[in-house]
Amino acid sequence: MSSRTETLASRVAARFAEQLRALPVVAGDVAFEVAAADLRSVCRVLRDDPQFGFEQLIDLSGVDYLDYGRDEWRTLASTTTGFSRGVNRIRETIGESRPGRFAVSYQLLSVANNWRLRLRSFTSEGEPPVIDSVVDIWAAANWYEREAFDMYGILFKDHPDLRRLLTDYGFIGHPFRKDFPLIGNVEVKYDPAKGRVVYQPVSIEPRTLVPRVIREDNRYDAALKDAPPGS
Repeated sequence: MSSRTETLASRVAARFAEQLRALPVVAGDVAFEVAAADLRSVCRVLRDDPQFGFEQLIDLSGVDYLDYGRDEWRTLASTTTGFSRGVNRIRETIGESRPGRFAVSYQLLSVANNWRLRLRSFTSEGEPPVIDSVVDIWAAANWYEREAFDMYGILFKDHPDLRRLLTDYGFIGHPFRKDFPLIGNVEVKYDPAKGRVVYQPVSIEPRTLVPRVIREDNRYDAALKDAPPGS
């Protein structure tokens, strides 16, 4: 990190020693995790205290950690990179323990001090996931929280108008959840008899696009790889 970001990190750590936990640095950013119970009080101090001055919320997004760090299929010899990749079992890349499945990430900007801060807070466990709204702290959170509600099903307590933002009125489920089916739950079609658009169960069959079987036969024998045809 640069000297400016180190200054910010040290200030935040000193002020919120009992409320925040530092997260691993990614691309030189400053990031902390805050418990849901302390979220609003910490955000108010970050906004109102001149030594921080985070007057703007520039982004808010949901995160689904379902099966984070786990592979999709076992492999013995396939590469761990590229489109048709296999990955390693239980790969906790940053070695952190998470209290739940869903989290909310807050990207804060201080124009006065010219620095940025990322906060992460986990929602309540169970269904639906719930966390406090920060709309009354940063008005820009209004539509961001509606988007996270629509895409992830996260409920923001005390939000003034928590409605779907991107999907249709009759949409079922939350598309950004990791267990949401790629073909969806319902499809839309025009019904000539009813003279209107209707919803019906999807008729598309799910397909597996990543090979899950590594065949051990003579086509993969190294001795035959460069042999001429018919040999």
